[in-house]
Amino acid sequence: MLILSRKSREAVVVGRPGRLEQMLKVTVLEIVGSRVRLGFEVPEDVPVHRSEVWERICAGGGPDSAAAAPAGPVA
Repeated sequence: MLILSRKSREAVVVGRPGRLEQMLKVTVLEIVGSRVRLGFEVPEDVPVHRSEVWERICAGGGPDSAAAAPAGPVA
């Protein structure tokens, strides 16, 4: 596991070695107390889920309707 420290409005980019193609960008949008809001930039065909939802999907349970709704852009 790679562990990084980021401040509000700082980001981490994930890509493939040897390519300038960005696969995932995670930006810290806000830090309030112990809560951190993250923004994810990925291609439209890449699903992004909270880990507990992903585990339900992998177990065959599927996401619930509230968790499955695509997130809109954050202003």
